[in-house]
Amino acid sequence: MTIRHILPAIALLLIATIPFTAPALQILLTLALAKAIAVMGVTLLLRAGQVSFGHALFFGIAAYAAAFVAASSLDDLVVLLIAGTLGAAVSGLIVGLFVVRYRGIFFGMLNLAFSMIFWSVLEKFYHYTGGADGLRLPRPSVLGLSLERAPFELLLFYVTLGLTVALGWFVLRFLGSPVGQLFQTVKTNETRLEYLGISARTTLLKGYVLSAALCGTGGILVAVAQGIVTPSYAYWIRSGEMVFIAVLGGAGSIPGAVVGAVAYEVVRAYAAAFAADIWQLVLGVFLLAVILFAPGGLAGIYEGLANRLSRRDAPSANRKPAAKEVHS
Repeated sequence: MTIRHILPAIALLLIATIPFTAPALQILLTLALAKAIAVMGVTLLLRAGQVSFGHALFFGIAAYAAAFVAASSLDDLVVLLIAGTLGAAVSGLIVGLFVVRYRGIFFGMLNLAFSMIFWSVLEKFYHYTGGADGLRLPRPSVLGLSLERAPFELLLFYVTLGLTVALGWFVLRFLGSPVGQLFQTVKTNETRLEYLGISARTTLLKGYVLSAALCGTGGILVAVAQGIVTPSYAYWIRSGEMVFIAVLGGAGSIPGAVVGAVAYEVVRAYAAAFAADIWQLVLGVFLLAVILFAPGGLAGIYEGLANRLSRRDAPSANRKPAAKEVHS
């Protein structure tokens, strides 16, 4: 096992112990990891060279789907995750049929348009959506068991952590699969796909649906953690936040999405606590510094350090012991 694998494993173990070593950070990290799952969806599209400024649409759709289901007798966490993710995936398929025809700024702005239309619907249909006040999402049961607040929040933390690891692994496997390789070819040489008889639109649509499902899963987890769903879930600022985190972590890097989300939430929380009037400025300076001095994002910084450590260890590992002198 190399240093490239040891450090992430240590970081994962440290995060897993947070509820016991730093319980005050438990909810903060739950929200950060949930957003990381959503950012994976945006990052996935970046691998195809497309930037979406409206993926909060699926974040909001899944959250509201979970709120509606929770109001029924099916108020179980597993059911909410399945229903919300499925709703986001179906919505991604419908919206994707329109947006995959476009590229570049047109792709990004069309996604933004769909998101803002949905936000307007949530604001205007007050009797169904609660308007600007949103809908309350009561604490769901877990496999039929009703838990108190503290045990539920602890369970939600580990569920979110487990889903982050599992879905991150799945997305990496998807990108490494033949379908994922074709998906990334949309960015590098879309014309070649067409010459091979492969539809670039269909290929992009597959990744788009997956990205929508990831955003939906993140939206459900955030909604359950906060206990309320509001139209701000689908607002353009939420979409911009996802793109912000994706760039901060490292555009196109799936592990970077997780690191970026955790860094973003921690910096924002402490900046809001100690510099309430200028916390946006602190975040802006933080992102600007990363872009100027580390264009590869936080993931690029890690890769650089890992490469240096690997090169430093390589000579000592390959050095052969000096031959003993033979005396006649």
